[in-house]
Amino acid sequence: MKEGTNIVREDIDEETGAITTPIYQTTAYSFPQGEKYRYSRELNPTVLELGKKIATLEEAEMGIAFSSGMGAISTTLLTILKPGSSLLVTMDMFGRSLRFSSDFLRSWGVNVEVSKPGNENLLEIAKSGKWNAIFVESITNPLLRVIDLDSLSKISKEKGSVLIVDSTFATPVNQKPLEFGADIVVHSASKFISGHNDVIAGLAAGKADILSKVDLMRRTLGTSLEPSPAYLVIRGMKTLKVRMDVINKNAEIIAEFLSDHSKVNKVYYPGLKSHPDHEIAVKMLKGFGGVVSFEVKGGKDEAIKLMKSTKIIIPAQSLGGVNSLISHPVTMSHRTLTLDEKKTVGITDSLLRLSVGIEDVNDLIDDLDRSLNSLS
Repeated sequence: MKEGTNIVREDIDEETGAITTPIYQTTAYSFPQGEKYRYSRELNPTVLELGKKIATLEEAEMGIAFSSGMGAISTTLLTILKPGSSLLVTMDMFGRSLRFSSDFLRSWGVNVEVSKPGNENLLEIAKSGKWNAIFVESITNPLLRVIDLDSLSKISKEKGSVLIVDSTFATPVNQKPLEFGADIVVHSASKFISGHNDVIAGLAAGKADILSKVDLMRRTLGTSLEPSPAYLVIRGMKTLKVRMDVINKNAEIIAEFLSDHSKVNKVYYPGLKSHPDHEIAVKMLKGFGGVVSFEVKGGKDEAIKLMKSTKIIIPAQSLGGVNSLISHPVTMSHRTLTLDEKKTVGITDSLLRLSVGIEDVNDLIDDLDRSLNSLS
């Protein structure tokens, strides 16, 4: 079946004929049914169905749902790594992912190496050592560097490393990291996959021999998803393809508009030829995604003024919903980074991250134009 069909399709409930997955809002299950389902922290039918859906979309052997994207990341890394293990990550990733890796895992005895932004440094370090795991974002947050997964996966296989890819920004519509040789793909399903800014959830998909161990760790750590948000993610997934088609198109148009605006210093978007990874993006991505980052002329005050002056675009830290959201990474998503880390990544006081929604693109452009022109 085609991807759009796979996203929408659900199994019909054999007992009732229900055409949508029911919410099994229960903590425990009566024996003998309890031979499979005992306690919902371990296994719940609604949550299990969501795991099957992400496995289908990512063309993976197994999928798991978690209480959050960070739950998916932390559980996966804690399964694969132990004191004395080695991990390679990139500095230009979500602030909490970097803090978990560079602070917590190091304190736990894991040797963590952090590469500078861009493929050159990452691939060089990947070749130079023996890594138990390599963890990257396929499109980085917030400067949207595109990782050369084809090259990185070849190195990881040569070195015997487990390659974990956070594909939140790409989504299965724009990229399937397992096709390029990744072992595990993770998502913050709170973003594009659920798509309505109303649920917190995480997902992982990949090889069954690794994911089955991750699932046991999930049960132990308690990073399990509740059935109600699992239902919301399943519902949101059904429109993922149609939403991303609109979002990809809107973001490309807005990136071009911002590139020509007199109040904008720089635009970061993989679909632009000016982006340092544009050629890699063309090879790696089916669509360039819904996030556009840009620097306004001026500094922190001008960036925050713009963020607060938009009428349609909502100032908020999240991304990936039907509503367009704008955020200021220095004071929001990446506030936990040190000054040196921000400088190395290239996160400036004037940087804004725009998550483009499905609104009429001309309304979004008018909103941005008016707000930009209000700056001194």
